[in-house]
Amino acid sequence: MVLPEIRLLQAAIVLAEELNFTRAADRLNIEQSTLSKRIRELEEQIDLKLFQRTHQAVELTEAGRHFVEDARSSVLHAERAVHGARAAQNDTDVLLNVGRSQYIDPYLLTALQSIRLPMFPNLRIKLCSHFSHELVRMVAAGSLDMALVIAIPDTQKLTFQTVAEAPLYIALPKGEAVTHRAELRLEDIRGCDWIMPAHHINPYFFQRVQAVMAAKGIVPPDVHYIVAAEEASALVLAHNGAAFLTRENAWRISCNEIAIRPLAEDGLKLVTRLVARADNKTNLVSEYVRATARKLEKIRLPLKTALPSG
Repeated sequence: MVLPEIRLLQAAIVLAEELNFTRAADRLNIEQSTLSKRIRELEEQIDLKLFQRTHQAVELTEAGRHFVEDARSSVLHAERAVHGARAAQNDTDVLLNVGRSQYIDPYLLTALQSIRLPMFPNLRIKLCSHFSHELVRMVAAGSLDMALVIAIPDTQKLTFQTVAEAPLYIALPKGEAVTHRAELRLEDIRGCDWIMPAHHINPYFFQRVQAVMAAKGIVPPDVHYIVAAEEASALVLAHNGAAFLTRENAWRISCNEIAIRPLAEDGLKLVTRLVARADNKTNLVSEYVRATARKLEKIRLPLKTALPSG
């Protein structure tokens, strides 16, 4: 069996992304006729129909969808092989692309950056901060080697390893009667306006909150959506509200007028996991994943476990 050349794989990948021969040819900096020729050559070599073509549109076949997904990974690995070999020859840095949710505890990031691998003395970590669901997509696409994400379900072709677990925290005015309790449940704040992270920050976790609310028959008077923690404090005081926050964000808005309590809901715990591609067999990624897991296991419980009781 003759394996397709990289230029043919790249042609299929770009065309699959654009679904337009003109745009795809422009991206590849080749003539449209050259792109068409490469796609035909590729389909003939592998004896598969990857694209359905009409005068109006280009669509991926089911076989094409599977092929392009794996082809993208193959091209990425080939590029990294070249970069890695050049780095070894020139004794330059070896780059590892790591994503992180902006909501993970800082101690996890510190641990991540402190890892040293004897086999890769020139290892350099390039961090990318994004929403968890976007980081998972980037790992799956191969643009990131791994990522630390929060509240993400299992995804096919990826591996997940739990490295930390924490409750949500509720910020509410100190005058509220329930603030005498050490921890809260959703039933305790059903009479308050809720202040929650917007849907796009973590769609999966947003849906989990909605599911728990529905199961308990809870409908708050009103819901306000925020993007940044700094928005929460003003809304808590202005609307007698209850804000849903991570521990770090709770610390940031804690003050004399606002009480912070952990939310005792098992179904709404924030689970931080390390995600990587299941088919990534490179020594660098494998060694770093194992080292990260060992490091985080040793410091699983952060030092800052208490919040102001207020």
